[in-house]
Amino acid sequence: MPKINVYLPDDLADAVREAGLPVSAICQRALEQAVSRVAAIRRTILDVREPVDLAAQLPNFTPRAVATLTLAIDRARAAGAATVTTADLLHGILAEGTNLAVQVLAAMEIDPAAIVVPSGAEDGRPAANALELAVTEATAMGHNYVGCEHLLIALAAEPDGLAGQVLRDAGADARSSRRAVSAAVAGYAHLRATTKEPANLLQAALAPIVQRIEALEARIS
Repeated sequence: MPKINVYLPDDLADAVREAGLPVSAICQRALEQAVSRVAAIRRTILDVREPVDLAAQLPNFTPRAVATLTLAIDRARAAGAATVTTADLLHGILAEGTNLAVQVLAAMEIDPAAIVVPSGAEDGRPAANALELAVTEATAMGHNYVGCEHLLIALAAEPDGLAGQVLRDAGADARSSRRAVSAAVAGYAHLRATTKEPANLLQAALAPIVQRIEALEARIS
């Protein structure tokens, strides 16, 4: 399988500048915001020994994503590590337990409780890379926030990290995760328009939406 090159926001900004292409004010602003988010991520998790206000440093991350990252940092600190790895980030998603990523996994017929993230295992891949990919995924989907669902896609897409291996072994690769997240967001928007309690019905709505998308993809292919 050919390796897909993923251009992060700062790489894109450099490429645009070097090419000398005209960029609209809107595109320029979007690039500046993306680069700012990536820079904040790098400052935040380069050294877990330094206390940081995650909510202030990462204003575009949802409260559950911030809670997830906090749990990941706590795990890294408990292990005596200097940086957060992808395994720590996946642990944070699962430990937080109420985020959309967990619900998406369940809709994909993957039991989140059955996913085991080895503790103390050598990951070799810092979480910064996955978090940057999450920003890219959120931007590509047209979302002005970064949630645990974007982190899930990023972890599944990260080729070398332990979290990606664990997720793919469980059946959550980047493509299926991205498809399920898109279905979940679409389903949630529909439920918000039709019910006063969408959160209680979200789980039940995800599975049939994903099934319909899979059927369409199978027909097209």
